[in-house]
Amino acid sequence: MTTQNLLTLEGVHTHIGAYHILHGVDLAVPKGQLTMLLGRNGAGKTTTLRTIMGLWHASQGRVRFGDKDITAMHTPQIAELGIAYVPENMGIFSDLTVKENMLLAARGAKNAAQIDDTRLKWIFRLFPAVEKFWNHPAGKLSGGQKQMLAVSRAIVEPRELLLIDEPSKGLAPVMINNMIDAFGELKRSGVTILLVEQNINFAQRLGDNVAVMDNGRVVHSGSMAAFSADAQLQQSLLGLAL
Repeated sequence: MTTQNLLTLEGVHTHIGAYHILHGVDLAVPKGQLTMLLGRNGAGKTTTLRTIMGLWHASQGRVRFGDKDITAMHTPQIAELGIAYVPENMGIFSDLTVKENMLLAARGAKNAAQIDDTRLKWIFRLFPAVEKFWNHPAGKLSGGQKQMLAVSRAIVEPRELLLIDEPSKGLAPVMINNMIDAFGELKRSGVTILLVEQNINFAQRLGDNVAVMDNGRVVHSGSMAAFSADAQLQQSLLGLAL
């Protein structure tokens, strides 16, 4: 039985001003699985996520979400389809409370009482800090707590696909373990995840699939298990061994 791909990039090129960043990216993200996007700094990983989300537009090639061509769509239209993006800088509104940050993301709710209660309880179970600091300014949270808030905002409404850029960056090991548990549960709930990561242990523990980028293109894709078992391949693609 073949797994259906929820997201497909075919020959995607992206230019940012005079710079040609993506050079024909081919990428398939299977539905209901977690795909890791790995690569050295500057390989084009963040640009790939931003191109999928319509923040930058592909100058060539196709981006498909299910059977829909989203290449030329604008970011709000893409979000409406059920795709959420957690950028590396998290995009938290520091002066607003945790509750106000969540409310901004829950587009169907005019106040906190209108946020789906069952979903909110589920998020509180995944990320207890979100409940604990509900009425605190988001800017006062630690780095790990801000990261949890950023992911919580992305899932406050049901999403089919999450694009997450380096969620473990700068986090303490205990926070990384919490994040791994939460992403595992998100995946079991049916959410498809494309995750950019530098922490190889994080990638190895969570990933079903892996795509490795170099110089603006995908140079390897396959199962995470096979990649984890091949030290020579890791060394040649990433300059390190898991």
